Amino acid sequence: MSPYPMTPTPGDQPVLVAGGISDSHTWNLVYLQLLLEEHGHRVVNLGPCVPEDLLIAEALAQRPLLIVVSSVNGHGYHDGMRTVTRLREHPELDQVPAVIGGKLGIAGPCGDEEVAALRAAGYDAVFDDSAEGVAAFRQMLDALSQRALV
Repeated sequence: MSPYPMTPTPGDQPVLVAGGISDSHTWNLVYLQLLLEEHGHRVVNLGPCVPEDLLIAEALAQRPLLIVVSSVNGHGYHDGMRTVTRLREHPELDQVPAVIGGKLGIAGPCGDEEVAALRAAGYDAVFDDSAEGVAAFRQMLDALSQRALV
C-alpha cells in the first residue's frame, strides 16, 4: 500500500469487502465478491479477521463506493459496532456508504433495537442472513449507480 493514497478516477471506485475482526470464515467473503462482480463492481476483498486499522487504511487509500462488512460467526453486532465507530471517526470516510450483514447475533437475528443501534452508529443498511436479507442486499446493489466495465 502506498503512503500516498491516490484518488481513483471516476467510475473506478471499488467496493471494499471485509470479514469482522473475530470472524475467520472466508466462504461468505468469496460469495460477496462474486455477487458484487456479477453486479458489475470492482471488489477489493480484505479477507477474514480484518482489523479496524487495516479497513480504515484501505478505505482512505481506495476511496470506495461502498464498504461491506460480513459476519458468519454470530459476533457481527459487537464487531460491527466497533468497526463502524472507528470508521466514522475519520471525516474523509463519514460519507462513504457502509453496510453490514450476515449472522449478527449468536442468539439469532438482531432485533429492531440492535439494527437501530447499528444504523445510529453509522451503517447505512443492516442485512440479516435470511433470504429476505440477501434479496434486500441485491436490491441495494441494483440501486448503486456505478458499474465497472467487465
